[in-house]
Formats: sequence, structure tokens, C-alpha cells
Amino acid sequence: MYTGGLLATDGGTGTSLAVDAAVDVVLSPSATYEWDVPRRLAASQPAAFRARPVNRNNVVAARVDAGGRPETAARRQRLRRFRQVVKGVFDRSTAALLLILFAPVLIGLALVVRFTSSGPALFTQTRIGRNGRAFRMVKFRSMVVDAERRLDDLAAGNEQDGPLFKIREDPRITPVGRVLRRFSLDELPQLLNVLTGSMSLVGPRPPLPAEVATYRDEEWERLRVKPGITGLWQVSGRSDLSWEESVRLDLHYVNSWSLWLDMVVLCKTARAVLRAEGAY
Repeated sequence: MYTGGLLATDGGTGTSLAVDAAVDVVLSPSATYEWDVPRRLAASQPAAFRARPVNRNNVVAARVDAGGRPETAARRQRLRRFRQVVKGVFDRSTAALLLILFAPVLIGLALVVRFTSSGPALFTQTRIGRNGRAFRMVKFRSMVVDAERRLDDLAAGNEQDGPLFKIREDPRITPVGRVLRRFSLDELPQLLNVLTGSMSLVGPRPPLPAEVATYRDEEWERLRVKPGITGLWQVSGRSDLSWEESVRLDLHYVNSWSLWLDMVVLCKTARAVLRAEGAY
């Protein structure tokens, strides 16, 4: 956010900003707008601008019509909240129904995991959810109990780019865990996360705190919505996708969400799981 009273032009991009009074202006970059442009604008006219951080979640972007009159921001905010309520009701009611229907399967899988390898049936891990809030994600344990301590020893064999870590033949995965992962059965307990409101049925992949610590500005946009059990990344190649492709799909979902899109993703998820596409 910048406060000033002069005309500033950034020669590198041709961007100009005119303010004739001490007003606050929020510059919100798009996919084609460089994220460091606001910083360069301030640097080009240090006497004209005063920079201070703004919580983007509290900013409502103003749209204007052809006559320069702003649209009603309150109306858009109400619509956004209504859509969030609809998604929340759909997520929780569907999760509750699936937990009831799959209860025998969940109990059976828990017993198999518990008695085929040392350690508990469930595995919990800190993940980052909507607006950067941490929560405990629950899964069926598919690895040995000391898997996280052995991660550093395997780092050199990472087959993924970006902040992700994946190995096709990860030695930490148990025999039963390999089957669970192949058909995404290890993720079924995440229905509990959906029921409690920390996750959605459909959304971006829930990141680890270490991954979020390396995020660039545009990647933070993934945290505008709740993470999902499945998502566009799940039905478009899963672990076979590059980091950039996963981010692009997540951002598309964030900016294009609709209940219909969630329905489409859920239907495609069933097909992707049965085919075990990109699962390891």
C-alpha cells in the first residue's frame, strides 16, 4: 500500500500511478503483472510514496464501470461469503455421509495397518490450511514409524522439483502402505478433517510448513481456500506433475471455483484412483 501525491512512472514496465492527495492505494498484481513492480515504483519516487504492509485478506478490490464509478464491494463480499457457506455445507454433509458409508472399510483398513507393521494405524502431521492456519491432518499410516527422521538420508534421491519430496521406490513405505497409496486409501481419514472444517473435499494439496516457507508471492494464493482431499492436481497426473504444473492447477481452481467444478473433480477422482494414475 502506498501513500503519496505525485505521478510516478516505472520505466521498465510503463506502469504509472497518479495520486493528487494523501490517499492509500493498493496495487494488486495479476499473473501478467510483476510482483516487484510496486517496490520499484516506490523506489523511483521515494519522496512520493510510503510503503507499509497490508493483509491481503482484508483488502476488497474495487471494480469500476465505464464511467469510473466503483461497483459495490459489499455485494461482492456477500456473494463470496455465500459461496463459502454453500461449499462448507456441501463438504461437511458429504463427508459425514461418506464416513458412515465407509465405516466398515475404515475400521478394516485400520486393523490391517495396525497389525501388519509396528506403530499406530493413523498418522497425523502438521499442514497449512486456509489463510496460513496450521492444522493436524490425519491419514492411515503408510510408512514406517521413523519415516520423518529418515527423510534427510533420502533427500539426494528426490525425484520432484520445487519444495516437494517424492521417490517412486521410497524404502520407508510399508507393503500395505504401498497398496493404500496406489489407490489413495490412505487419505480416507481426511474426511474427519473435512467434517471439522480444516479441509475441503476439493481444493489445493495441503502443504507442509517447510514448503510454505519457500513460497513465492503467487504461490501464497493457494492458501486463499481450504486444502482438499482431492483437486485438479489429483485428476491431472498427481505425482507425475511438476511443481509448476501443480501450482498452475491450484491457482486455476482458486480463481475459478464453483460447486459444479467440485462435482466434476470428484467424479474424475474416482476414475483416477481406480486407474492408479501417477500414484506412488
